[in-house]
Amino acid sequence: MVDPGKRAKLYRMVMPEHLCPYGLKSKDLLEREGYEVEDHWLTTREETDAFMEEHGVETTPQTWIDDRRVGGYDELREYFGKEVRGENETSYRPVIAIFATGFLMALAVSWAATGTVFTIRTLEWFVAISMTLLAVQKLQDVESFSTMFLNYDLLARRWVRYGYLYPYGEALAGILMIAGVLIWIAAPVALFIGAVGAVSVFKAVYIEKRELKCACVGGGSNVPLGFVSLTENLMMLAMGIWMPLRMWVF
Repeated sequence: MVDPGKRAKLYRMVMPEHLCPYGLKSKDLLEREGYEVEDHWLTTREETDAFMEEHGVETTPQTWIDDRRVGGYDELREYFGKEVRGENETSYRPVIAIFATGFLMALAVSWAATGTVFTIRTLEWFVAISMTLLAVQKLQDVESFSTMFLNYDLLARRWVRYGYLYPYGEALAGILMIAGVLIWIAAPVALFIGAVGAVSVFKAVYIEKRELKCACVGGGSNVPLGFVSLTENLMMLAMGIWMPLRMWVF
């Protein structure tokens, strides 16, 4: 609810060819904090340049509260005590999102296929779906992934093309394991890339004590290399052993 005693002035770009998203976010944040917003539109490039020159700023939007300039959207979030992530700040959010989504998808698939979620197959689907989702992240930009991957993977350092093939192998193994077919292909692929990956990560992080970014969710991520990547590789390693064992022994 807007508080009549709380007023703010917002200057943002609203042009036919460009509507500033951070201006909209600033307006929404101010209104959610109870401010009545005096919304000033900068409708041309010339008007925007003149505004920035007049106030000595380099970006828009700009917000004033109580006749004091707060700044852009990030500064406004800081003003209200909200989290502002740095450009290179590490985050586990992409990994959490992938594994949480993979888990819920596994429950959904298990319920649709068997009418229950309490089966061993549910766990298998969770790992296989998570592998596939992780592979999709890498496949969005294989070039960036392979570059980051070269920082620590032992095989990729000896054979650079392996960094390009890795996400395709992970996707193939995951998809086949979801379907439960051609396990004689899926299992060796998962076993191989999981073993090489686990050894590489363990050596880089726990023996050499290097601080690196993990390529597990793609080349543009800020996830630190360590437990997450090791877990991904151990999951593939375990699936590479378990899937054929389940089919041939049990």
